[in-house]
Amino acid sequence: MKSFALPLTAMFCALHVIPSAHAEESPQTPYSLSFSLGATSDYVFRGVSQTQNEPAVQGGLEFAHASGIYIGLWGSNVAWVKDGGYKDDNSLEVDLYGGFRGNFTEDFGYDAGIITYYYPGNKISGATDPDTTEVYAGVSWRTISFKYSHAVSKHLFGWTADDGGKTRGSYYLDLSGTYDLGSGWSVLAHVGYQDIKDNDEASYTDWKLGVSKDLGFGIVSLAYTDTDASKSAYTWDGEKVADARVILSFQTGF
Repeated sequence: MKSFALPLTAMFCALHVIPSAHAEESPQTPYSLSFSLGATSDYVFRGVSQTQNEPAVQGGLEFAHASGIYIGLWGSNVAWVKDGGYKDDNSLEVDLYGGFRGNFTEDFGYDAGIITYYYPGNKISGATDPDTTEVYAGVSWRTISFKYSHAVSKHLFGWTADDGGKTRGSYYLDLSGTYDLGSGWSVLAHVGYQDIKDNDEASYTDWKLGVSKDLGFGIVSLAYTDTDASKSAYTWDGEKVADARVILSFQTGF
């Protein structure tokens, strides 16, 4: 599930966000195209493993205009959709997104847009559709960012309300930041809250603390992540997917 941070905090989200990339941009054109490739020991999104505690390979591309408009495509292998009984023959997540970002001042930035998380495969009869669409908006100050994401699809990642109804209106709050230690090193911090509409057991808080190193040809990061999520709600096919873990990842852009 593609996660968006504002440009100043993109490196913090190296476990999921397309990193700062070298855009293919001509001095004569306001357009740019950037690519990313990465690998992680566990694909964790909002504190929850998407790969049933297994590694992932990820990549994406983004087309942007100097005006601030952008569109992009991002993908990763996943396991929860099939193991959770939502779709047959699924092992992939594809995120399609677009938005507008820029700066109010030199220190203050903004980002707003829409994203669809799509999981190819045949939906299992009687299962809730895991495909999800969210709108998001965020602001940043220097290396600190805050973002709000709001589900506009019928369900958020297959979750239902306690009465079996829709979970449209679920939201996620994301407060993230980085601190530059010099020589390519940075400290990373994050806290978030996932509200599943009318489902208290599935709602939770997550947090992350880590360090990253810019190697010149890519960024490597090591992070500790944990949640207070219900073990019963977040045990899928026998795997606890929202407990504490340490994640090693590498991403590069071009």
